[in-house]
Amino acid sequence: MKNPVLEIEHLRKIFGNFVAVDSLSFDVEEGSFFSILGPSGCGKTTLLRMIAGFLSPSDGVLRIRGKEMNSVPPNRRPVNLVFQNLALFPMMNVRDNIAFGLKRQKLDKKTITFKVDSILERVHLQGYGSKQVAQLSGGQKQRIAIARSLVLEPSLLLLDEPLGALDLKLREQMKIELKKLQSEVGTTFMYITHDQSEALVMSDTVAVMNKGRFEQIDTPRELYSNPATSFVAGFVGETNILPVKVISNNPLKVATLFGLELAGVTAGETTKAKELDLYIRPESIMLDPDAGLQDINKFSLHIQNILFDGSNTKVLATIDKSDTEITVALPQSSQFAHIKKGSVVSAGVHADHCRCYARG
Repeated sequence: MKNPVLEIEHLRKIFGNFVAVDSLSFDVEEGSFFSILGPSGCGKTTLLRMIAGFLSPSDGVLRIRGKEMNSVPPNRRPVNLVFQNLALFPMMNVRDNIAFGLKRQKLDKKTITFKVDSILERVHLQGYGSKQVAQLSGGQKQRIAIARSLVLEPSLLLLDEPLGALDLKLREQMKIELKKLQSEVGTTFMYITHDQSEALVMSDTVAVMNKGRFEQIDTPRELYSNPATSFVAGFVGETNILPVKVISNNPLKVATLFGLELAGVTAGETTKAKELDLYIRPESIMLDPDAGLQDINKFSLHIQNILFDGSNTKVLATIDKSDTEITVALPQSSQFAHIKKGSVVSAGVHADHCRCYARG
């Protein structure tokens, strides 16, 4: 990696007997959008607060632009933090909110005016300087909170689940806005979220966190296509999970609890265990597959329900001779218009898409 803006080495945080962050080591590249994705309680906000300086590490080293930050107080670190509640000052107009940090730096009025006007233009809110916070929409408040941080020209902007309080439609819009804004301004963003869609859509790199550790650091595409662990496979994206027993290795062949035999591949951690979990993405399952396809596991599905939400159609089905329910993602094609609730259809999935992990 060239020009890391943030370097973390063996960082730990312990509260009593509880290890919240456990020996993390990673770098964040200059100008990138780096996200930390994980469930509630996994340690991601604790990590963010250590980087911001609000918590002291129990062990390890934290550097920003090559300078050790462990003993540097929050107000002297080249970072800014955007909270979920935004923390805008309701008694101040937009201009004064953005100028607040600049005034504390005791900059002259001409410089403050220039910087505020420039950042308002960059977040596409020219002409909003005199408006009160209460007059802004949720998305506009979000951009003002980010502008207030960016105007101080931090080396690193930390965002702690900033879209969590927005409604679904606005969150979808803001994901695109944030990615565009980060690309335009070039500031390094470090984004904390439990929402996989936010992380996958916006990020250059995603670290998946679980129980204080990173399970995998990778591009969004690699996280989805090649999960390193069963946790990543189950947490990132939607997947069907079937408990299986190993029949043979090289090549791998497994059997479900109801007797369906499938060819698959071992993924993530290597294991000699006889009991595994088989992961299949809904979009990997083909309906009415061509008879000539090679390395295809074939079975029948009984259609239980069809879920249509406009852009996507999903089928809930049970595998023949079982009550095991799986989800199938249908392509937007009239080819499958004949499929109805109660239909029985042939299905197939390529062996490479039947990924087996050690049972957690």
